[in-house]
Amino acid sequence: MSSEIAGRYATALYDLADDGKKLDEVASDLRSLQQMLTDSVDLTRLVRSPLTDRADQGKAMDAVLAKAGATDLVKNFIGVVARNGRLFALADMCDAYLKLLSSRRGEVTAEVTSAIDLTDAQKKAVADALKGTAGGKVAIETKVDPGLLGGLVVRVGSRMIDTSIRTKLQQMRLAMKGIG
Repeated sequence: MSSEIAGRYATALYDLADDGKKLDEVASDLRSLQQMLTDSVDLTRLVRSPLTDRADQGKAMDAVLAKAGATDLVKNFIGVVARNGRLFALADMCDAYLKLLSSRRGEVTAEVTSAIDLTDAQKKAVADALKGTAGGKVAIETKVDPGLLGGLVVRVGSRMIDTSIRTKLQQMRLAMKGIG
């Protein structure tokens, strides 16, 4: 249900952004919003709480987006989402928009998880390395998981490459159990 709602809203936002020639600006705002939702438990609670009044949710989101410097299109869109009581699906809407944008541009999205933030040069190196295997443009979405200890976990579609130290240690642990 949430993914259907997210898909419809994301398509509407894409069409508005395309008409206004603001596809990249909207994508940047949505990535920032995703990061805010990931980083802030309070913000996540605000958008998911059925107990908070829609008008209050809308005002709070407008203040957050204004502070973040979001475009008017994104602020208006989130306002409509809040008035319609659909903020619970906001994270899914952001994902759906970004996937739709990548798809329409012929890009493949690679989700790269690392133990620390990657530099721009490292992101470019990963994208270049994946370009040959993916067969086209590659958009990189990065996540940080300190539990990996080092290395990367790369997901492209249904394929996953795990070169993390955590996984290698687990494999060694299993191998050592077999010896004893």
